[in-house]
Amino acid sequence: MSSGPSGPAEGAPSPSRAGDAHSPGPPGDASSPAAPDPGDAPAPKKKLGRNLPVAVGVGVLLGGLVLVSLYTVKEIFLGVLAAFLLIGLHELNGAFATRGIRGPLIPVAAGTVATAAASYAWGPTGLVAAAALTILGVLVWRMPQGADGYVRDATAGLFLVGYLAVMGGIAALLLRPDDGDDRIVVFVAVTVASDIGGFFAGSFFGRHKLAPSISPKKTWEGVTGSAIACMAVGAWLVWWLLDDGHLWQGAVIGAAAVVTATVGDLVESMIKRDLGIKDMGTLLPEHGGVMDRLDSLIATLPVVWLLLELFVPAK
Repeated sequence: MSSGPSGPAEGAPSPSRAGDAHSPGPPGDASSPAAPDPGDAPAPKKKLGRNLPVAVGVGVLLGGLVLVSLYTVKEIFLGVLAAFLLIGLHELNGAFATRGIRGPLIPVAAGTVATAAASYAWGPTGLVAAAALTILGVLVWRMPQGADGYVRDATAGLFLVGYLAVMGGIAALLLRPDDGDDRIVVFVAVTVASDIGGFFAGSFFGRHKLAPSISPKKTWEGVTGSAIACMAVGAWLVWWLLDDGHLWQGAVIGAAAVVTATVGDLVESMIKRDLGIKDMGTLLPEHGGVMDRLDSLIATLPVVWLLLELFVPAK
């Protein structure tokens, strides 16, 4: 068989090609296979981009930790929440430090724990009081270091308060009612469904970039997968777990969650691009840092809390 229009004459030794798995036979050996035409090679399969078994294993462990803490003693979950927020705070502050930005870490850390605890104990009043005192603490704490860089560092501290401490307080508000454990499950599940649906739909069908200048891997097909997964999981869980919850309410919560989860991912991508880093940390294998997992949760939290308060008010 000829190897193509420019191939050797029949009976001549075939030239060696890079990647040819067969060595050419002796001259005149008609049984020697011709080198494959690169144009005939099948297209490479689309890869998922990370070690999926490890990523799934880490996700299952995190999910198990959340469920066990929620359905034993809710205050244990509050401690788990505070621990993750403090790790995220450490990662974000370290990322800021790569650009010479040093947010007041101690008052933000204390305020993050205090805001979650006060919100759980006293509701919205506790959240507002603790967050306001934390803001004041950040502004005062930075003063002894002088005026040079004061606005830069204090602004970073206020960003951390809003991004982590306030959001932790809203999570505590979601946990506070008698059915708070189920409300947290709805919130976490719709956000995780967005990540999973978007990951698989984007990996296998992604063609059209969503925001290439911010997050090159995000596609419209991935967002569509996120929306389907979010709405299905939201509808099921709101109907199943919450008294007086309806399928349509869960679907609306899922539709809102896919928007906020996507925005949360893009916001963190923008932060990382500005700081010139790939991941916020390396604590979670195949996931990056804790903040790489919290980004979509943080953005989704206030919207889910608000919609649940409107649709299924806490008793």
